Amino acid sequence: MSGLISAPRAGDDKYSRGVVGLRTGSDAYPGAAVLGVEAAWRTGVGMVRYVGPGRPSGLVLQRRPETVLGEGRVQAWVIGSGTDAADRPAAETAALRGILSGSVPVVVDAGALDLAPGATAPLLVTPHAREHDALRERLGLAPVAASDDDARAAAAAETARVLCGTVLLKGSVTILASPVGDPVRVGPATPWLATAGTGDVLGGVLGALVAGAAAAGPVAAADLRDLGAAGARLHGRAAQLAAEVLGPRGGPITALDVAAALPRAVAELLE
Repeated sequence: MSGLISAPRAGDDKYSRGVVGLRTGSDAYPGAAVLGVEAAWRTGVGMVRYVGPGRPSGLVLQRRPETVLGEGRVQAWVIGSGTDAADRPAAETAALRGILSGSVPVVVDAGALDLAPGATAPLLVTPHAREHDALRERLGLAPVAASDDDARAAAAAETARVLCGTVLLKGSVTILASPVGDPVRVGPATPWLATAGTGDVLGGVLGALVAGAAAAGPVAAADLRDLGAAGARLHGRAAQLAAEVLGPRGGPITALDVAAALPRAVAELLE
């Protein structure tokens, strides 16, 4: 994992450190945009671009004025967090399909998972259990019949092969599966991580790591699996750090608490 995260060098600039674009959030769920952008910055990316509706755009700038609004060159995308496919305008569907048919790696979450089948961009999809079953149905696969980690890993590997993309199956134990190679298991972290918005934080972490890797060279499927595992571990460690502040048994944390602990988690790895 430490080889996937590095400190900036003297000659680096914001572009060489990676530029991630987030097309996330909605007027109904604007917080997802804020959380993902916050997490991407705190993971150590060089620049964050945000593309979204007026309400989340305003909240993003209020929270993180460093963020650049609007389209532009990026080295990775995060799409779908805080959106609902049932309410997606046709123009937004067309824009997302354009991203998914490009060459830039894409982290696909929540309300964009329905568009993942048939995509040609390098994919890292991040479903939870119910979203995974819905994605499998779109791919013509049966739902996951058991909840044990062996069955989850086998199903995630099958999904990855049929999708031709990398699957990060969320859960107490997170499963990473790519079209080739064995699945990787990460966790468990702290049970305090099971709270609203932490998946949006994970999306920002993943986007930042993928953008940083893509700034250095092409990102292959095996790279996405390893980057996904690194992101899940970093996310879990940040949650542990946030909870440990409250005592030896931890305590209630929020998604923003996890994002706030990311710089310390990154610094631990760099040490």
